[in-house]
Amino acid sequence: MNLTLKVWRQNGPQDKGRIETYPAAGIPEDCSFLEMLDIVNEKIITDGGEPIHFDHDCREGICGTCSLTINGIPHGKERGTTTCQVHMRKFRDGDTIWVEPFRAHAFPVIRDLMVDRGAFDRIIAAGGYIDIRTGSAVDANSIPIAKDTADTAFDAAACIGCGACVAACPNASAMLFVSAKISHLGHLPQGQPERDKRALSMVRQMDREGFGNCTNHYECEAACPKEISVDHIARMNRDYSKAALAEQFA
Repeated sequence: MNLTLKVWRQNGPQDKGRIETYPAAGIPEDCSFLEMLDIVNEKIITDGGEPIHFDHDCREGICGTCSLTINGIPHGKERGTTTCQVHMRKFRDGDTIWVEPFRAHAFPVIRDLMVDRGAFDRIIAAGGYIDIRTGSAVDANSIPIAKDTADTAFDAAACIGCGACVAACPNASAMLFVSAKISHLGHLPQGQPERDKRALSMVRQMDREGFGNCTNHYECEAACPKEISVDHIARMNRDYSKAALAEQFA
């Protein structure tokens, strides 16, 4: 396959970015999108240029590190797929592909296609954990949990924190991410003692980071590579409202 890439290049967070054009020649249709970028980078380096900088790690759709906007869509047009799982056979010979970083005020560009998603780490640090004693693994596994509850918790826990929900949202809202992290712990008995504290701390940290609010566009669910439901946002809103009222009248 012979393709044309339109790639966002930016030397640093304070520098002005620009779109540069690169030929991608002789690309095997069975290689992944990131492997295609590797091939292009090899040619750039051979010619004495600066390679395209992008994030990657496991390349198995698990870690959430890959974060590219492909033709205007976070992770590309394929549903339930991360960038590293996109294969070049989904494109046609001669296509022009636009590759940009995830766009959000809370995700500043580090360089080229790399963005700083440290805001997510700070939200988790604010309360996305259980710090009470829950016993050993044997004790935890002895607590019966209804299958529907376990399934819902697992759906939320599937979030890999890639940030596609933020990049897809017109408001750059992080509510799908935050609600998934709140919900997967809130559905389990071990997460109940800190349920109110968790909702207050994480939502308030989300607001401090500068993410927008949810206005029910549902673009987050559409872009999520793990297809996490927006139902978790409704649950988070209920938890936060109850916790805020309880805090006010305590």
